[in-house]
Amino acid sequence: MRNHFMVALLYAQTPRTLEIKEKSKGRLTMECDELWSFVGKKENKQWVWLAINRNTRKIVGVYIEQSARALWDSLPPVYCQCMVSYTDFWAAYAANFPSKHHYAVGKESGQINHIERFNCTLRQRISRLVRKSLSFSRN
Repeated sequence: MRNHFMVALLYAQTPRTLEIKEKSKGRLTMECDELWSFVGKKENKQWVWLAINRNTRKIVGVYIEQSARALWDSLPPVYCQCMVSYTDFWAAYAANFPSKHHYAVGKESGQINHIERFNCTLRQRISRLVRKSLSFSRN
């Protein structure tokens, strides 16, 4: 019970906005991806949308629900103005990200390797996010 209170307190104190202190030289490069799991039953899917700065490997945007638009809205203003985002071919990105900032690429291009690796690490460390195709054993 005490641990739940501490977690709730830490969550409440977590800042909801990100401050960018350093000036960017040129365009910022960002990689975006999504992963999902379910809560309670398989019909109750919950989505986690992530955006990572390719150069610093820092998470710059996150949204937990089923909305790519909310991920875009969670980004700091400097990213919305002067960044290039690489995503997979999911239609939600094309519909919600401005076309001048968005490039849909395949995994073989290497443009979204960092975010895919981050999501893979999350799936391996958090058992709720593990897919049957990764870290799955019948025993």
